[in-house]
Amino acid sequence: TRLPARTPREDRSGLDLLDADYTFVNERLARHYGIPGIYGSRFRRVALPDREQRGGLLGHGGLLALTSYPTRTSPVLRGKWLLDTILAAPPPSPPADVPALPEGGEGGRTTSVRERLERHRQAPACATCHASIDPPGFALEQFDGLGAWRTADEFGNPIDATATMPNGRTVAGMAGLRALLLERPEQFAGTVAEKLLSYALGRGLEHVDRPTVRAVVRDAAADDYRWSALIAGIVKSPAFLMRNAAPAD
Repeated sequence: TRLPARTPREDRSGLDLLDADYTFVNERLARHYGIPGIYGSRFRRVALPDREQRGGLLGHGGLLALTSYPTRTSPVLRGKWLLDTILAAPPPSPPADVPALPEGGEGGRTTSVRERLERHRQAPACATCHASIDPPGFALEQFDGLGAWRTADEFGNPIDATATMPNGRTVAGMAGLRALLLERPEQFAGTVAEKLLSYALGRGLEHVDRPTVRAVVRDAAADDYRWSALIAGIVKSPAFLMRNAAPAD
C-alpha cells in the first residue's frame, strides 16, 4: 500500500492513515473501488469521491481482503486487526477448544455472519473477548471479502454495519468507526509512536517505555501529529539517546 509510505515522505499528519481523503489507484484498483475516469496501469493519487466508502487504512482493499477468509468476510479477523494495529490493544488468544463458526448457517439456512457470531457469543467462554473484537469488525461489513463495497452479503442478506462498541457508543459503518477513533487522536498517535519507538530501539517496548511514548505524543499534538514531530520526539528521547549505554554494575 502506498499510503503509509507517502504520508511520512510528505510529512503529513500520522492521522492521515485513518482520515486521508485521497488514495492511490491504477485503472484496475479504481474499478474495484468504484472510482471512474482512471485508465492505465500507473498508480496515481486521486481524491476520494465518497468518504463514506473509502479513506485511510480502514477502507483499504488489501487490508480488508487480508482480514477475510477465502469465502467470506470475518468481523473477528478485522476486529482483531484493528485492536492490534490501530489501538495497540491486542485481545487475548482464544481458548483451544473454541468451535469454528458454521459456514452458511445451520441446517442449510443462509444466516448472516453477524447472526452466526451473535449465536457464537452466547457461549460464556467466548462472550467477553468477542464483545470487544466483533463491533469494529461489524462496522466494516459493508466491504466484501475482497474489500469491494456491498449492500448485501453472499446470501443476499442486507448488510447491517451498525455496531455497539464496548463503551456503549453505537457507530454506523466505516465512516462512523473512523469518526469515533478520531475523537481521541492521541490514542492512534500513541500506536504510531509505539511502533516507531520499537523500531528505533530495535526491541519490543516494555512498561518503562510508556512515559516516553506519552511524552512523544503529547509534544507532537501541537504539530497535528506530523511524522517529523513524532520522529523528532523519539530521537530526542532519553530512551533512544541511551539505547547503547552499558548497564550499570
